[in-house]
Amino acid sequence: MRAKSPEKLLRAARAIKEGGVFCIEVSMTTPNALQVISEVSKELDEVVIGAGTVLDPETARTVILAGAEYIVSPTLDVKTVETARRYDRLVAPGAFTPTEILRAWEAGADVVKVFPASRLGPKFISDVKAPLPQLSLMPTGGVNVENAAEFIRAGADLICAGSALLDKEAMGRGDYSVLTKNARNLVTAVKKGREEG
Repeated sequence: MRAKSPEKLLRAARAIKEGGVFCIEVSMTTPNALQVISEVSKELDEVVIGAGTVLDPETARTVILAGAEYIVSPTLDVKTVETARRYDRLVAPGAFTPTEILRAWEAGADVVKVFPASRLGPKFISDVKAPLPQLSLMPTGGVNVENAAEFIRAGADLICAGSALLDKEAMGRGDYSVLTKNARNLVTAVKKGREEG
C-alpha cells in the first residue's frame, strides 16, 4: 500500500481489512512509512503489517523495530534476507528469472516475490513450479480480480495486489467502501483459485 498520508493509509487499511484482507504491506515509498507501520500495527492488531520496497539490511532492521512482521523487496539482497531471518521475520525478496528465483530461495526466502508478474503471466508460475515444486511463489505487479484465481491455480502460494485494491479516485473523495468491495472481490477470486486448483 502507498498513500499520500498516514491517515489515508490507515483508513485504507481498515477498509481492506473489512473486506477480508489481513496482511497489509506498507511500501517504504510511502511518506513517513515508519510512522505508518508503527501506527497501523498498533491500531489494527488483528492485521499482519509488513514493509515493502525494503532494499537493504539497515532498512529491514528499522522497519522490524517499527513493527513490521514481514519484509518484501522488489529485488534480492542477501544481507536483507539474512537480517529478516535473524529477527525471525518472514522475508519475500523479488526475482524475475528462474535462476534469480532459485537464488532467492537458497538465500533463505520464505516466499519469492515474482515481480513484475504482469510481464510473465500465470503460466510462468506453473512453468517454474514444474521443475522446482518446493518453491513458494508470490506473483506481484499486475495481479487483479480477473487473474488472481489463475495465478493460484498455476501454483502461486499467495498473491500480492496493490492497485487492484486501492482505488485512488475513491480514496480522493473519501469513499473507502470501494476498497472494502475490491478486497472482498479479490479474496473471493483467490478462494475460487484454491478450490479449482
